Order: sequence, then structure tokens, then C-alpha cells
Amino acid sequence: MDCAFTIAFNPKYDSIINAAKDGTNVGIKAAGIDARFSEIGEQIQEAIESYEIELNGKDLKVKPVKNLNGHSIGPYQIHGGKSVPIVKNNETTCMEENEFYAIETFASCGKGYVVEDLDCSHYMKIFDAPHIPLRVKSSKALLHEIEKNFGTLAFCRRWLDDAGSQRHIMALKNLVDNDLVQPYPPLCDQKGSYVTQMEHTILLRPTCKEVVSRGADF
Repeated sequence: MDCAFTIAFNPKYDSIINAAKDGTNVGIKAAGIDARFSEIGEQIQEAIESYEIELNGKDLKVKPVKNLNGHSIGPYQIHGGKSVPIVKNNETTCMEENEFYAIETFASCGKGYVVEDLDCSHYMKIFDAPHIPLRVKSSKALLHEIEKNFGTLAFCRRWLDDAGSQRHIMALKNLVDNDLVQPYPPLCDQKGSYVTQMEHTILLRPTCKEVVSRGADF
């Protein structure tokens, strides 16, 4: 299961938070067996772009982050093989019965396009990585710790410290260089802009659509 939400303690950000929330709920409503990804993305885009936010005396249009997507989910594979767009495109792929999807939307008052920036703290062992013989003893030991504690699910460097691998920076870099571990650095829009996120996981049962991450609070 994959889910996320954005919270702020200032009501001036409510509209951009609600834009992502509305986009995700519209995406959930549009999703279903035989639903086309292109049509889901178009409806999400329309929902998010219906919002504006006032910041520093300026009315700014809210837009979806076009290079981020939702995704299918497999057993111990958070990012499955299918991507669910949040903007209109020509994708003809359809959703299928018994699939899990993270309907994940991002609303921005910047460019609506993110790039990797800042220091990386989050990583994930690549799900289908081949066996690669490692020459560095510390890298072998770290890979074993990652497999034992996290498998192919995401982890942060602090968790490696907690697991007893305090001096892991070079070994982790070696695993990344050997395409065994995937880094997930922060994704940033233009400086000074704000981006919000909302995400729920759904299961497409034969007779219904279940939001498995829905709780009383979001």
C-alpha cells in the first residue's frame, strides 16, 4: 500500500492542498477496469487546474506536475510496471482486473515540472536487479543488511544507521554505481514555489473498486 498527504498549519495554503486532494479523488473516481490512462490523466489535470492560490499579493494558477505520475503496485514492488499520468496524453493502456494502483497527484504553483536536487536520503533496492559480484567487502555487507531489513521496499539512510551500518556512505554509493540500489533524491520545482501531494491505493476487484488506504482522517 502506498499513500501520502500534505498538511500545512496556515490556511493560505488550503487551495493548493485541496487541488492535489481533488485531483486524487477525481482520479480514483475515473479509475476502474478498462479505464484508459489518458482519460484519467485528462480528468486529473482539469481538476487541479481549476484552482488558484494567492501568495504575496499575487494570484497564481495551480497546475499538475507533468513529469510525475501515479503507478501500479506489485508484491514488494512499490513502483510497478504501469504509470498513471496526471496530465492529458495519448497513452492507450487500460487498467485491468485485480490490479493495485497508487493514484498519486501533485499540484504546483511553480512551473509544474520537477528536477532532482539537494542531498539524497532515500533509496530502494532495485526489484529486478541481476546478481552482480561485488568486490568491495563493505558493499557486500551493506547489501545483505538492506535485503534483510528492507527487501525491495524504500528506506532512508537514518534507518541504516539504526540497523548498525553507521559508516555506509561509500558502500551505498558503490551499490548505486552497480545498479543494485536506486537513489530517490528530492524533486524540486522552481525556487520559491510550493508543491502538494495526495495519494491513495486502490484495488480493482471484479465487482467493485476499493480504496484500501482510505482512513477517517484523509
